Amino acid sequence: TRDEAWALLTRYNQGEFHLRHARTLEGVMRYFAGELGYGDEADFWANVGLLHDVDFEQWPEEHCQKARELLENAGCDERFIHAVVCHGYGLCSDVKPEHEMEKVLFAVDELTGLISAVAIMRPSRSLDDLELPSVKKKFKDKKFAAGCSRDVIRQGAEMLGWTLDDLISRTIVAMRESGAELG
Repeated sequence: TRDEAWALLTRYNQGEFHLRHARTLEGVMRYFAGELGYGDEADFWANVGLLHDVDFEQWPEEHCQKARELLENAGCDERFIHAVVCHGYGLCSDVKPEHEMEKVLFAVDELTGLISAVAIMRPSRSLDDLELPSVKKKFKDKKFAAGCSRDVIRQGAEMLGWTLDDLISRTIVAMRESGAELG
């Protein structure tokens, strides 16, 4: 359940940044579940988004590795664990995203951070008036939000068979519709 996922997340994460990022991914994943025809799995998608970084705050050097242990101990099934672990594919995990949900998580994890950073820099500090050209401009500036890997974002778009513009535009809408918190 969402309550169980939140309890597990907050057992290992207390930092507001990590909790906000988890809630953002929860909402974005729920949005995409509905948008892509998986509405009956929206809770599953959302909980994967919520717990995708369950191990990151305490074990950043073991990210996606420690998650498997934590999720197994919490009684999560293999499908859930695979979805969480594969979002670090090529960076800290050799588990490849296979399902469309896993590819979405892989693609939007870094992108939501970039979009949030762009929105915060705007006079409105809001997603409401944020458009694709603003994000694309900052996407090209490697010094801006340097921790958000452009290569991972591009790779995620390719995995999904979407253009980069489509991924960015759809993620902006997902963040808007899900009430993503910018901080």
